[in-house]
Amino acid sequence: MKSDIKQHAPRHLVVEGPIGVGKTSLVKRLAETFGSEVLLEEADANPFLERFYQSPRQAALPAQLFFLLQRTRQMQAVRQTDMFQSSRVADFLMEKDRLFAEVTLEDDELMLYDQVYRQLTLDIPAPDLVIYLQAPVEVLLARIARRGLGYEKLIESAYLQRLVDAYAQFFHHYAAAPLLIVNAAAANFIDNDKDYNELIEHVCAPRSGRHYFNPLPFDL
Repeated sequence: MKSDIKQHAPRHLVVEGPIGVGKTSLVKRLAETFGSEVLLEEADANPFLERFYQSPRQAALPAQLFFLLQRTRQMQAVRQTDMFQSSRVADFLMEKDRLFAEVTLEDDELMLYDQVYRQLTLDIPAPDLVIYLQAPVEVLLARIARRGLGYEKLIESAYLQRLVDAYAQFFHHYAAAPLLIVNAAAANFIDNDKDYNELIEHVCAPRSGRHYFNPLPFDL
């Protein structure tokens, strides 16, 4: 890997994708490579999350509003610092919050949520690059099972499929920042240096618009 790689790293890099796709682990490794700060969503801090997985209809709105307030506080803290003097890698895109709201909330709840969302997300800075990790539901379920978080055991495949579809639809139209769409189904960016180094080449390449990276599952 080139010694001057930090000079080519995006200043504000976001890794996104559905639950279990490997966002947080990749964010931590990218931050270590680039010498960047890490900005993580803190799902464990949401007191409504386990209740949501147990009874989605009853806990969807408070769980979603908690995440919205949490993420906007994090982004406001970023804005209070000079983003041009430091680099950050985050495992969430602010617009992701509304994506989840559309999947989980009833129409009247979504109307209320939207009023709060519009007020809190004014002037949120766009990333320099978004990495969108894709994987099918069966792969996500296997990875969720391996990491063994208690509340995630309650996630149903139908709910996960709705999220996968919502992410695909969202990023089909996304144009707020350069986008790198990555097939993460067979890739291992944490334990396989070949996969990771190829990803780094794509991340550091000058770009605009959208690009695709499909790692081969084995060497030819």
